[in-house]
Amino acid sequence: MRIVRWDSFDDLGTLGRSMDRLFDGVMTIRRPGREMTSLGWEPKVEMFETDTAVVVRAELPDIDPKQVDITVTNDTITLRGQTRHEDEQKGRQYNRREFRSGEFSRTLPLATEVKSAEAKATYKDGVLEVTLPKSERVKPTSVKVQAE
Repeated sequence: MRIVRWDSFDDLGTLGRSMDRLFDGVMTIRRPGREMTSLGWEPKVEMFETDTAVVVRAELPDIDPKQVDITVTNDTITLRGQTRHEDEQKGRQYNRREFRSGEFSRTLPLATEVKSAEAKATYKDGVLEVTLPKSERVKPTSVKVQAE
């Protein structure tokens, strides 16, 4: 009798990487009210609020910040751009190539109203940071209680 040992963690890792390649390479999505777009890759992001602003940070290593397009609407922020890596070089025998390249687009919902005309964006060490000041209507205000 032959006993086969199944290592579920290795198999799940392989399955996960295969699924990532499938979705990265061939998925196309249709968003309501928008044209059909190819799903390239999406940068990792973090979004948080302070008392005065909404801040969106995105990992965009090796991307020229001048080539990033930022669009803010009433309820979303969209980051778009493109990254290019060198083409395969003759004389190199690649064992693995995992650098991401191509177009990216990331649309995030905004949970609060912002002043899009006053948005500021900075890029440092491969991280894009967009600061969106909150609308005056949604900024917290302090109310003093009057004792009689």
